Amino acid sequence: MKVVVNRCYGGFGLSQKAVELYFEFQGWKLVTVHAGSIDCHYKTDKNTTWYDGNLDRDDPILIQVVETLDDEANGQFAKLEVVEIPDGIAWTITEYDGYESVEEEHRSW
Repeated sequence: MKVVVNRCYGGFGLSQKAVELYFEFQGWKLVTVHAGSIDCHYKTDKNTTWYDGNLDRDDPILIQVVETLDDEANGQFAKLEVVEIPDGIAWTITEYDGYESVEEEHRSW
C-alpha cells in the first residue's frame, strides 16, 4: 500500500499545479480559490469546497499526482514523499512540527 507523507518541517500541502492536476484526474473543474496565509480552499464545479489538508493520504489520485509531479507537487512548506507499507497493516500518520512518519497503529491507555 502507498501513503503520501511530508518529509520536512513545515507541513503537508500541495502546490497549485498539484491541485490543478488532482482536479483534472478527478474530472472536476476548479471554480474559485480562496487563499489564506498558509493554506487554500478551492470551490469545485459541484459547488463543494475542497481543502488539500482533508485528503486521505492513501488516496490513489493523490498518490498519482505526487508520483507524476515529484517535487513540483510540494506545497509551500512541504516535501512530499510516497512511502510503501505492507498491505493489511492498520496505520496512522504521526508528525512533529509538520515532519511526518507512517506508524503501525497500536493501543494506548
